[in-house]
Amino acid sequence: MKPQSLLVAILFSFSTLPFSTLLGCGSAPPLETTAFPSTTATLSATAFDFGGNLVNNTLTHTVVVVTNTGSALLRMSPVLSGDPSYSIGPATSCGQQLEADATCAVVLNYVPTTPSVPATQDATLNMRFGNVSASTPQTVTITGIAAALPVGQVAATANPQVALYTLTLPFPGSVTVNFGIGPTYGLKTWSQSIATAGGQVSIFVAGMRAATAYHMRATASFSNGIVASDLDHTFTTGALPQNTALHVVTATTAGMTPQPGLELLNPLSGTPTGVLVTDLAGNVLWTYTDPGDPVLNIINGVKMLPDGNILMPIGQGVPASYPIPPGTINELREVNLAGATVRSISIDLLNSELADATCAECRVTLTTFHHDVEPLPNGHWLALANTRMALSATSTPPLTNSPATTAVGDVIVDLDQNMKPVWVWNEFNHFDPNRHPMGLHDWMHTNALIYSKDDGNIIVSMRSQNWIVKVRYADGTGDGTILWRLGEGGDFTLEGGTDPVDWQYAQHYPSFFSKNTTGIFSLGAVDNGNDRIFPAGVTCGTAGVQPCLYTTIPVWLINESAKTAALSFHQILPPGLYSNFGGNTEQLANGNVEYDLCGVTPIGSYVYEVTPESSPKTVWSMHVTGTYLYRAFRIPSLYPGVQW
Repeated sequence: MKPQSLLVAILFSFSTLPFSTLLGCGSAPPLETTAFPSTTATLSATAFDFGGNLVNNTLTHTVVVVTNTGSALLRMSPVLSGDPSYSIGPATSCGQQLEADATCAVVLNYVPTTPSVPATQDATLNMRFGNVSASTPQTVTITGIAAALPVGQVAATANPQVALYTLTLPFPGSVTVNFGIGPTYGLKTWSQSIATAGGQVSIFVAGMRAATAYHMRATASFSNGIVASDLDHTFTTGALPQNTALHVVTATTAGMTPQPGLELLNPLSGTPTGVLVTDLAGNVLWTYTDPGDPVLNIINGVKMLPDGNILMPIGQGVPASYPIPPGTINELREVNLAGATVRSISIDLLNSELADATCAECRVTLTTFHHDVEPLPNGHWLALANTRMALSATSTPPLTNSPATTAVGDVIVDLDQNMKPVWVWNEFNHFDPNRHPMGLHDWMHTNALIYSKDDGNIIVSMRSQNWIVKVRYADGTGDGTILWRLGEGGDFTLEGGTDPVDWQYAQHYPSFFSKNTTGIFSLGAVDNGNDRIFPAGVTCGTAGVQPCLYTTIPVWLINESAKTAALSFHQILPPGLYSNFGGNTEQLANGNVEYDLCGVTPIGSYVYEVTPESSPKTVWSMHVTGTYLYRAFRIPSLYPGVQW
């Protein structure tokens, strides 16, 4: 062969190789340049953003879909250039040819080895079509941002049993903390999120025993699906605060399983007082002690808010000392798990707000918060406080059956999110003080409020009237009319029991036992029974027994239209479990009934979980001595929505 012919042959053979091979890249397969019929093609996108990724984490995404829109075979040779963090997934990506009217995808892996935040890591995907017009788009711009997950920080708080875990997230996401006595954890907090890159998420880790070493580790879940865990941290809790130790014995009946969770306790009039949370074995996991002088300041009516904070009234209680002694803390207070006050309102501030308010019943002076506060779904609080009024034959309302006196009555105030009163209901304007079965001075003694979600009204427990009543609140637009009265002398016919013996007397804390709260629904309460009406001829101490020491746990099926109250559950307790004040009952998630017998003699309380049968079986019990548990609630955990 002539030298010229040999040179032409060599040049022709090189001309059939792809440009990348000629450059020595070796990353694209050969593409023959033999004449092929022209075709047309489209890309689904010309840019793709992987978003945020963590160093050494693999993100895999389809970045573009190629469509052969022509009638001939499409030739191509995809190649990447730019940041080496990106690579083509060969098994899942387009090959060298694509049939007419067909599609294929290009899948890229993004595995950064170094952080770049806030800068992007960029690359270009070139499809290198072989037989389309030169003006056909065939490149895709690829971007992503890489970051490392910083090590979290764990710090002590003012509560010796609570840690503050803080994790900085390089990208939007959420954080959950797993914790436990060992590195296998076993407990978890709820999830808290942040919508900005580089923001901090801080979570109180609560529910730990005192003076105990714990392990904890945060897990971050990012909005793009990445999940990453922090390093393991250790934290040793402090000792219980002074006077918060609980003298308690718990028991679970063999072969039975109680509803999982914790007990939110509200002890008073002994040691301890304040707020405690225990596990079902009686171990104290969280405390909030009475501020100031516990003799002056009574915490009762404690409730957990949807944001995990604790809401409570602090005041003199009822009956109170008048005038209110100096040094008394008299306020509604919301605290977080570290025990810090989040927001509060004092009785003095509320009185000043009432003086400037324009609602129909706002012209009232309150003396003390007491017994309860009800948080509403709209963020309002229904505050319970009392007021004093001079009653006589010429007062409004008139007192006709007793000498003139000053009586204590109760007021409900609706406080909006800014702690402004927007609705007020005063019992003196809606009830007759001449009815006072337990005495005139404290003739109402309201001790509980519950919100009826289905109609926006309020259920109110009036101990000194032996009544549970429904008030027309209508989510702040109601006129305060009494819609019905449940109890002896009220508006309902009792079914399944004997009237008047089996009505409730001096009751505490009604609660809904059904999902619906209007029409035909279930309602339970603790029937303390102090001033129970017995049949003629039955008196206390008859035949060596004490029938007046008679506490029951009733659950009624209420028919608001027919005005019937049928006892669907009615546990009559023995005299030794007579509870002369306090307590509450609720239906647990497993269908069992839990109730707190607060005022048991000698000073102490019993909490029972029982089966909802005609002859209830005890599933679990707690016996506390040295203090009274005003209320006891089974809560899933210290984090709403998280079941332990």
